Amino acid sequence: MNEAEKYKKATYHLWTFTASKMIAMLGSHVLSFGISLYILAMTGSAMSFATNMICSILPRALVAPLAGYVADNFSKKRTILLAQAGTVLTMGGLLLYTETVGMSVNAIYVTTVFYTLCSAFSSVTFSSAIATLVNPERLQRAMSFNQMSMSVAAIGGPVIGGMMYGFFSMEVFLMVHMVAYVIAFCLEATMNFKLYSTRGEDVEKEKMWAGLASGFRYIKQQKVIKVVMWLSLWINLFFSAIVVGGTYIIIEILKVKSTHFGFIQASGAMGMLVASLYFATQAEVKVPLRFSKISILLLSSSLGLAVIPLVTNLSYLTIFIFYIVLYFIFAIFEMGINMPLGVFMQKLITEEYRGRVFGLMETMAMSMMPLGMLVYGVLYDTLPATGILLVTSVIIVTITLVLLRPAVLKEAHPELVEPTMESVQS
Repeated sequence: MNEAEKYKKATYHLWTFTASKMIAMLGSHVLSFGISLYILAMTGSAMSFATNMICSILPRALVAPLAGYVADNFSKKRTILLAQAGTVLTMGGLLLYTETVGMSVNAIYVTTVFYTLCSAFSSVTFSSAIATLVNPERLQRAMSFNQMSMSVAAIGGPVIGGMMYGFFSMEVFLMVHMVAYVIAFCLEATMNFKLYSTRGEDVEKEKMWAGLASGFRYIKQQKVIKVVMWLSLWINLFFSAIVVGGTYIIIEILKVKSTHFGFIQASGAMGMLVASLYFATQAEVKVPLRFSKISILLLSSSLGLAVIPLVTNLSYLTIFIFYIVLYFIFAIFEMGINMPLGVFMQKLITEEYRGRVFGLMETMAMSMMPLGMLVYGVLYDTLPATGILLVTSVIIVTITLVLLRPAVLKEAHPELVEPTMESVQS
């Protein structure tokens, strides 16, 4: 295949995986919305709802490194298609169970676990495959389109789910999800996951434990990758302050209506969509770590701004508009962190280890989410919200300045080092 043909195929990939991801994620959000309401209506228990959330987080955190090993040592296309097929069969199993026995919360828990396992293999493998689907010059656009599809699904899923919930049974939600994943499966089956691969065909597969161990050794030897992973871990931990505190402050303390809070959350998804469109139309960020550093500092500063309605006497409308704008800004800065770092990591990590590195990063991120929620849940029950947000903002700024200090930026981006007189003369 010559370069012109590869470029044409890469363009096809760009639109195909965007469409497949959007359709699959839309089906996932619709089902997630329906199941959440179903569990609450059936049990009236917040604990049942929380248990289903744990079933959707814990298995993914545990299996992500294994998914990374599989992505690095086996066919990416086959792994993704098997994971998608597993998702369809899982939902088909719950549909059959519901038709024969009846829907139950325990059946939902079991289904969520299997769905999460399939999702982990699909997600990690897809993350490790993006750089082989499109040419390097369009990697940022590909990742922007990927994020755009998720943003559209995050906005449209609850809207569609809300309209369906009042008119259709849970069986219809399951069928919509299955149809979405069947369409995604058919689209992904047409893609060439080796289009821009640099690996040879005769690469020997590693044994599982040896493969996982070599992945850890690779990460240990790459200082910049370690820095990014630690940064990712701490950010996921401390930004739980707004994930937990945002809802608590806006609804419980400031007494904003739940329906209005939905608009505030939607503004975050809109911010991600706008930022995705921006990155999709712009040239690749020249110095991604520095760009991400600035975005983190701006985001942590915005976190401090969240206390303004708590210490001033603002009207209800002003508070509502303030948080709509703030959540929109949060999403913009979050994309300013994730997008340049994602492109940078795709290019920095050797193809042979990409799956294992992304798998371990996902495990670290997913494990920090419940820990952060637990810690901040206790803190918000015992300490003033204003102090928590301000202290967290200072902590994030400090961690960012330490981890992304000038020496690290220069090591990651040698072009930042100013030329010496000797090099100029030569």
